[in-house]
Amino acid sequence: MKDMNRLRVEESSQVGEARRLAASMGRDLGLDEVGVEHVSIVVTELATNLVKHAAGGDLILRALQVAESSGIEALSLDKGPGIGNVGESLRDGCSTTGSPGTGLGAIQRLSSLFDIYSRPGRGTAVLSRIRRQLPPASAPLRPIEVGVVCLPVMSEEACGDAWALHQTRERALIMLADGLGHGQGAAEASAAAVDIFNNYSKSSPAEMIERMHAAMRSTRGAAVAVTEMLWGRRVVRYAGVGNISGRIFSGDAVRNMISHNGTVGMEARKIEEFTYPWPDDGLLVLHSDGLATHWNLDDYLGLRGRNPAIIAGVLFRDHNRVRDDSTVVVIRETRSSP
Repeated sequence: MKDMNRLRVEESSQVGEARRLAASMGRDLGLDEVGVEHVSIVVTELATNLVKHAAGGDLILRALQVAESSGIEALSLDKGPGIGNVGESLRDGCSTTGSPGTGLGAIQRLSSLFDIYSRPGRGTAVLSRIRRQLPPASAPLRPIEVGVVCLPVMSEEACGDAWALHQTRERALIMLADGLGHGQGAAEASAAAVDIFNNYSKSSPAEMIERMHAAMRSTRGAAVAVTEMLWGRRVVRYAGVGNISGRIFSGDAVRNMISHNGTVGMEARKIEEFTYPWPDDGLLVLHSDGLATHWNLDDYLGLRGRNPAIIAGVLFRDHNRVRDDSTVVVIRETRSSP
């Protein structure tokens, strides 16, 4: 089972395909029949809305697998007319197409976590997560919210990008790798970076990339960035080689993190670690060069306050380069329980 699937939904015949894929993923992840039914209903409603209201869009299904719970994340992205009054659209009976108008309300009720972002004339993003079991309130790890879109170029099955996350009570370590080119060779390079990351998760960012550089010489190489968030010290340590972009947002301030030129596994003349302050309201955004770099969160009124999965999805929707694998990872500390 792939961890993430992207379906282009433009006509009603594709709604059933989305429903069947979601149900299959749910069973593979251990959801019971009620959970699978909920996933099927949610995905059917999301896909139907893409056809009815937006003349098509993307439905991204992501497998959620952590120690305490498993489930499915469904992210619907479109560039349609948007929703003028989101609160009203969640009320049963509200419809612009003559249908019963229960779609978004039903999605919200069946979801363990639900979020929506819409701008008139610029499209809509809807997030639904359905979990087999919610994490306990006393979970030992510092709670963070993570949003991810990691997808291959449309012509490929294998994704040349990869990401990984390791958490303890004291820190979170995040890695993003972009294998040179795309296709199977790029995927193998990124997978090698993930293996090193998983085996040496106690390393600092610079040490991690040094290890990767030595171990990945038999691959075609990759751009790699490793970010370490140290909660007690309230700092972020970052090391990057190649075209990985990293930014920290806080209030009106934006801090760009520095990566050096090169390719891990081939030529990396300088591997250097930088330390940045981590503010209480910090938002971390990492992405591969499959995403254009000219985006600005200030262009999206209210987006920064939405769930990181919505933020990642909107940036992917509006700025992916189409001809390359694309990954966006968005992280912030949890402000309140979902």
